[in-house]
Amino acid sequence: MAGTNPAMTGESDRTVDKLSEPLSAEQGASLYRLMTWLSPAFPVGAFSYSSGLEWAVEAGDVTDAATLRDWLTAMLEHGAGFCDGVLLAHAHCAVASGDAAALRDVAELATAFVTSAERHLETTAQGKAFIEIVRNAWASDGLERAVSACHGALAYPVAVGLVSASHGVPLAATLHAFLHAVVSNWISAGARLVPLGQTDSQRVLAALEPAVIATGDRALDATLDDLGGATFRADLAGLRHETQYTRLFRS
Repeated sequence: MAGTNPAMTGESDRTVDKLSEPLSAEQGASLYRLMTWLSPAFPVGAFSYSSGLEWAVEAGDVTDAATLRDWLTAMLEHGAGFCDGVLLAHAHCAVASGDAAALRDVAELATAFVTSAERHLETTAQGKAFIEIVRNAWASDGLERAVSACHGALAYPVAVGLVSASHGVPLAATLHAFLHAVVSNWISAGARLVPLGQTDSQRVLAALEPAVIATGDRALDATLDDLGGATFRADLAGLRHETQYTRLFRS
């Protein structure tokens, strides 16, 4: 073809070849399990929790797609999203390295770190359901050893980190998939409460993509000393929801 640059054609061919490469059996299994475990259809009861959004809508803090996006960006970057990501990462690393004491410490810290009774119920109920379902469908010796190393309730991010490490699912992929699932559930709750249409909901999800990726990257490198939040209004929303008169959600 006239005007074709051979160098550009070769680069294009290499790009196509790379995009066409099949997944290895291990990569395929990891992707399959992540898509299953963190799907909205996975029965951990996530749909019944709003993480304080219900009160935020009633109080007038969240009124449309733009304010929902801003609220969730703050929760993701400076609140529960980042903190849960850090806890997941440290639980995963503890299981991968066989450090039962570190895993137990992370599990205890995660349940102590939540800011309200309802958020405690939300994270521990989902964590328990997640572990029990995986036990029955994807049982493994490594999973049982990791669970037995923990005493007491397991927070949801710790459960996800524990399970994924027990099954050899890479941490970075697990972390990004987890944050996507959390944000998707927040948006689903917001869509029902504001309410929003499906198109606006997807616009919010698309707009949060950079924040999800950046938060996942930060969480990968964070220490437990980096845990902390600055989403005071969101924390108050979780507390106020406990006495909210009319409620659709459990948190």
